[in-house]
Amino acid sequence: MSRKYPKVISHKRKQEIMAAYILITPAVFYLLVFLIGPILYAFILSFQDHNLLKPEQAKFIGLKNYFNLFEDPVFRKALYNTFKFSFYVVPLQTVLSLLLAVVANQNIKGRTFFRVSYYLPSITSMVAISAIFMFLFNRNGIANKFLSIFGFDPVSWFADPHYALYLIIILSVWAGVGVNMLIYLAGLQDIPTSVYESSRIDGASAIQQFFYITVPLLKEKTFFVVIIGLIGTLQIFDQAYIISRGSGGPLNSTMTVVLYLYNKAFGENQAGYASAAAFVLFILIFTLTVLQKKFFDEGTPR
Repeated sequence: MSRKYPKVISHKRKQEIMAAYILITPAVFYLLVFLIGPILYAFILSFQDHNLLKPEQAKFIGLKNYFNLFEDPVFRKALYNTFKFSFYVVPLQTVLSLLLAVVANQNIKGRTFFRVSYYLPSITSMVAISAIFMFLFNRNGIANKFLSIFGFDPVSWFADPHYALYLIIILSVWAGVGVNMLIYLAGLQDIPTSVYESSRIDGASAIQQFFYITVPLLKEKTFFVVIIGLIGTLQIFDQAYIISRGSGGPLNSTMTVVLYLYNKAFGENQAGYASAAAFVLFILIFTLTVLQKKFFDEGTPR
């Protein structure tokens, strides 16, 4: 019977292993201190009645925060607004991004200008974009002056609960479509031109090429765009906070889950209650992400 000898690690190999540990230490430290640590702390807070100004008086209350959340009509309204926002923004951004990428990928004069123009809103501050939209759609803004040409009365867009959220949807689609366009553009440039040339020889039209070649070959990019869009829209905060001045108005029509928990945490100092809202949002995002992945995986040929 052959004897088994312990594996000997050379001195050089030990140095490489030690160097690897040293290099990953800052990243591990960052994750533990600024990500995993706060998440665990917030999870503990979600079971407490915790006032930010009086942390020494915190007490364990179990699932009461979670039960109170779903009994609060404002939170239910925030959930409804958030899902409604995602329902409109994600499909619109995805479709428009793909169409713009197809246009920007064409061999036309000035295509670099169009690519930059489409992408520019994505790198502009959301505060600046929201301020521009508030200027355009205020009662004396350009939008009302344009509509008055056709005999329409002026509308207080952001003061009307029927229009406020839809304007934020338009704002978000316009501001976010550029990043997704670049993702699709990179995917389009990875598709071999020979595939299109072969289909053209077989008599495929441009529309058939789009639906039977472009769309299927960009499926992975679409999955990425949809998931990132879903996660981002469910965490909407900036636009709603700026346009409603933090109130979520009018009549909670722009109240979102993140704005709701922000107001509870820093407006009313209810850190435990806000942490519970944050974890409800996390569970929703995680569940929808898993469902989306399953949907895309089932449609992918093996």
